[in-house]
Amino acid sequence: MNRRQIRLGFIMSAVCVLITLMLPLPLAGVPVAALMARPPTFLLTGVIVLVFGLAAGLRGLPAIVIGLIGAGVTADMTLMLLRDPLIAGDAASGFWMVVVGVWLASWICVVALAGLKPRDSSFRKAVDLAIPLLFGAAVFYLWEVVVRGAGVPPVLLPSPSAAAARFMASLPMLGADFVQTFIRGVLIGYAIGCSSGLLVAILAHRFEFLGRGLLPLGNFFSALPLVGVAPIMVMWFGFDWPSKAAVVALVTFFPMLVNALAGLQAAGDIERDLMRSYGASYAQTLIKLYLPAALPFIFNALKINATLALIGAIVAEFFGTPTQGIGFRISTEAGRMALDMVWAEIALAAIAGMAFYGLVALAERATTFWHPSMRA
Repeated sequence: MNRRQIRLGFIMSAVCVLITLMLPLPLAGVPVAALMARPPTFLLTGVIVLVFGLAAGLRGLPAIVIGLIGAGVTADMTLMLLRDPLIAGDAASGFWMVVVGVWLASWICVVALAGLKPRDSSFRKAVDLAIPLLFGAAVFYLWEVVVRGAGVPPVLLPSPSAAAARFMASLPMLGADFVQTFIRGVLIGYAIGCSSGLLVAILAHRFEFLGRGLLPLGNFFSALPLVGVAPIMVMWFGFDWPSKAAVVALVTFFPMLVNALAGLQAAGDIERDLMRSYGASYAQTLIKLYLPAALPFIFNALKINATLALIGAIVAEFFGTPTQGIGFRISTEAGRMALDMVWAEIALAAIAGMAFYGLVALAERATTFWHPSMRA
């Protein structure tokens, strides 16, 4: 995006805010020039227009920073307007024009930020972190204002603020659900499934007939529907966490088997011939050649399984569990139409899944720093 497009975007954001002065905020019951009847908001509108005008006159990073300030102040103004019961649930064109201005300024800033090519590595990492954070903040903002401004019923879609308030008010319950699902079900099943998959992959690599026999079976079992396997595991291992750990172990076993076996076979012929010339045993070759060559494949399976494990445990809890757990809580609260609690549990699962995936990715970066994909 060139400077002319960025400048035009900020000017259009200022125009959207200015048009609000001539449009109604609620659908009925308030004069057309609603902002003029609200002196603080009217003055804030003038400040926002000046900020966007300043951003349009600058270039590079200063324009992005000033534009983000303008978008943030405008977003705060819309949230302040939503506190008015005449506007919340009955917002008119004037309010939505302000929202369009926020969206346009945010989009311009994120696209311009993504187009920066900083030479400093620390600044580049900060930019890479800021882009998804700003994009996510814009998505949650639009969710909030659309739900509250349009009066969407909470049973259909609660606002992020309502879900966050329920999250903070239910921390003890969420903590118990986290322990039941993640600590007991996910981590134990993940460790069993991944370690057994790696062990079987080593055996299949050592004995060729095992590899030829297990891979077709792996493809078969990996295609089994989870909703069909979970009730069977509940019948075999009971309603508590062992059945969920068994489902997770089954879900994570075959991705590890397939990826680890492919990694063990990735060692080059020259390296294998060199180990033979040294008279190395299979165990020595495994430790010094095969496993290091397979590490990128193994971590690829670990990252895949980090998300599959949590999904498998949550789905398994739909088919029988004690009176706690993320899947159990989602099922029961959805039946009670408590959608804010459902979204709080979804947020808990998302946070746990992202943190788990991030830890695996950090371990991969610390272990396979020598690999070309890590050096790039």
